[in-house]
Amino acid sequence: MPLYEYHCQTCRRRFTLLVRTFEPPHAPPCEYCHSPATERLVSRVALLRSDESRMQALADPSNLAGLDESDPVSMGRWMRRMGQAMGDDMGGGFDEMVERLEAGEAPENVDAMLDSDAAGDLG
Repeated sequence: MPLYEYHCQTCRRRFTLLVRTFEPPHAPPCEYCHSPATERLVSRVALLRSDESRMQALADPSNLAGLDESDPVSMGRWMRRMGQAMGDDMGGGFDEMVERLEAGEAPENVDAMLDSDAAGDLG
């Protein structure tokens, strides 16, 4: 069921109207001041995507544009974008790794830190 946003020309407020059909109503009165002087606004669109759809989008080669594998800052930015696309809940170790790369630390040093942390967790 669509939501339509309207702007009241009298009180200048914005309001949202849930419509139970796909046919928008003709200029509903303002829900605040009840003025008939309202105009429909162009609203944002929300798109729900499946995990499969998200993974396909990540596999798109255009996501690698601007990635310089020899630059840790570039790698960190790319990893942050990928983490956000995957839901941004990759865990504390991931966040620390990305922050260290974005600060310019060499990937080898970050890998060594992660390996030693993982060995510490096992022992």
